Amino acid sequence: MNSREAIKICIDTSQMVSMGYLEDLTDEQLMHRPHPECNHINWQLGHLIVSEKQMIDGVAPGSMPPLPAGFEEKYTQQTAKSNDRSAFCSKAELMREFEKQRAATFAALAKMSDQDLDRKSPESMQSYAPTAGAAFDMQGSHWMMHAGQWAVIRRQLGKPPLY
Repeated sequence: MNSREAIKICIDTSQMVSMGYLEDLTDEQLMHRPHPECNHINWQLGHLIVSEKQMIDGVAPGSMPPLPAGFEEKYTQQTAKSNDRSAFCSKAELMREFEKQRAATFAALAKMSDQDLDRKSPESMQSYAPTAGAAFDMQGSHWMMHAGQWAVIRRQLGKPPLY
């Protein structure tokens, strides 16, 4: 196994858990907040998609497809408090965009050498992903961190535990 394969396993595992938690949730349920100060899943999904594009483009410039017009603006810190479902993308739209970005992430990862993965990331990413390899690995851990919150929401919605 090489470093790219190990990183891909991490991302694949978090994707399996994340998609399992999301599979049976409706658009309405994606707006549920476990606490008034917590973000709903819809916002978290948009945030994860925007973050993945930005991080991977940061370490592999030009490797990620553009997001749809207005997508990033829907998922900012300023919009996180909104409960207006019409202000956000639908689950179907989010999943389509996720699939595009994730495919590009895997394509960019496949092109990286060990030396490429060791390269420093941009200054703005140094605190959480100091190297290109860390930025790719972050795609698994970032999604998994949010998926932990979704487990709580699922229980509040009466859904059974999955894992």
